[in-house]
Amino acid sequence: MTKLQAVLKRKNIQISAKRYGIDAMGAMAQGLFCSLLIGTIINTVGTQFQIDFLTRVVATLGSGEHQISYTVGGLASAMSGPAMAIAIGYALQAPPLVLFSLTAVGFASNILGGAGGPLAVLFIAIIAAEVGKAVSKETKIDLLVTPLVTIFVGVGLSAWWAPAIGGAAAWVGELIRWATVLQPFWMGILVSVVIGIALTLPISSAAICTALTLTGLAGGAAVAGCCANMVGFAVMSFRENGWGGLVSQGIGTSMLQMPNIVKNPKIWLPAILTSAITGPLATCVFHLEMNDPSGGVASGMGTCGFVGQIGVYAGWVNDVALGVKEAITAFDWAGLILISFLLPAVLCWAFGLFFRKIGWIGEGDLTLPQ
Repeated sequence: MTKLQAVLKRKNIQISAKRYGIDAMGAMAQGLFCSLLIGTIINTVGTQFQIDFLTRVVATLGSGEHQISYTVGGLASAMSGPAMAIAIGYALQAPPLVLFSLTAVGFASNILGGAGGPLAVLFIAIIAAEVGKAVSKETKIDLLVTPLVTIFVGVGLSAWWAPAIGGAAAWVGELIRWATVLQPFWMGILVSVVIGIALTLPISSAAICTALTLTGLAGGAAVAGCCANMVGFAVMSFRENGWGGLVSQGIGTSMLQMPNIVKNPKIWLPAILTSAITGPLATCVFHLEMNDPSGGVASGMGTCGFVGQIGVYAGWVNDVALGVKEAITAFDWAGLILISFLLPAVLCWAFGLFFRKIGWIGEGDLTLPQ
């Protein structure tokens, strides 16, 4: 056992929840953001503002019925599988030959995983990267061995596992979406609270939403929970952190409060209570849906770079184009603004004020670490 541990240490293979569940998953979300989500944003901006070079076809593959045309945004979105796999490899500190070989692995696992492709990419890219690291620089023909092993393991597992993993993820996501439509009040609370908590924890809420394809009303509830935490903490801690804290948490991440939450978990209650209110308001009153073409990643982003709001808007545009929605109304905009910004700010501030008065939140408990 000691010998195996020595080999794993030498190869920088750390089998741990942190490396796989936090580092790799967080990196996967970044890869998805830099491909699929950015592509969606580019397409939405190009269409809405009629920018020619963003809507013009720049590449065409195939012919006849099978011809596929790509815009700039379309090309970015098409590379989501490779981008996720390479990001995961980077988080696992894979050597160059392994990292570059993950391009094929990500493409195969994402395509074969279908709607649940991102979850398939996560599992398979981790295994392929670690196996690739294990054989890296162990032979004199490393230039051949390392890419061959990484690609064969990754593509082989993709053919074997990806459809089942993707199918399971899609089924769970469909179950959540169905339950949210059936019970919008209770599921609005559950999804909003759980995803809001995931956003603040050092894990990736965007990756979770993507893996489960949290769209529709469930996606709207997820947006509400994320905004409750981000905007909520930003406003509630304004007296301690000022404008810098407002920006870094409000359009950055509420994860910055994790060290303070560990010291005093009660400071999280205002944001959690806020998400329990805004979630069902999003599902039952405003019928806020996340139908952006990125497949759910924006549902777990909240106000981070306003990606959640851009995603909701992109979904509106897409629904109008498909004829599912007649038009974007003033009520739609009111719901988005209230759920994303105004209600989280007011409710979390009020709850925070109450908890300060009863002594559950003390002076300096919300001060961000320097």
